Amino acid sequence: MEDRLNPIAPEDADESTLGGYTAVHGRAPSFEASDGSPYTVALEIDESEEEPGSYAAYLIFLRWANEGSAIMGHVETGDLATGATAEEARAELEKLTLTRVKEILDEAIARKRDELA
Repeated sequence: MEDRLNPIAPEDADESTLGGYTAVHGRAPSFEASDGSPYTVALEIDESEEEPGSYAAYLIFLRWANEGSAIMGHVETGDLATGATAEEARAELEKLTLTRVKEILDEAIARKRDELA
């Protein structure tokens, strides 16, 4: 029986991509970032402010405690994809490889560090 933790992934699901990983494993991928902290990633979609009637997608990375299950903070990206529908914008981000998502995470951490300096 399929449920959130035991999904039945499509045959063409590629677990090396953001969308494929979630389809296969039923959870968000996690990463150890350049700052040594563990993060998970969430894909978010909002109606575009620049283009009314379209949608923008971006990533939020939750930083977890090194021990335990407390959320210690987060970093987020700017808009990474747009689409005429929310599903279209989501599909663009779901194509990102996990390697690229990790690079985006490290870039977001560096950007936040520079802003605080």
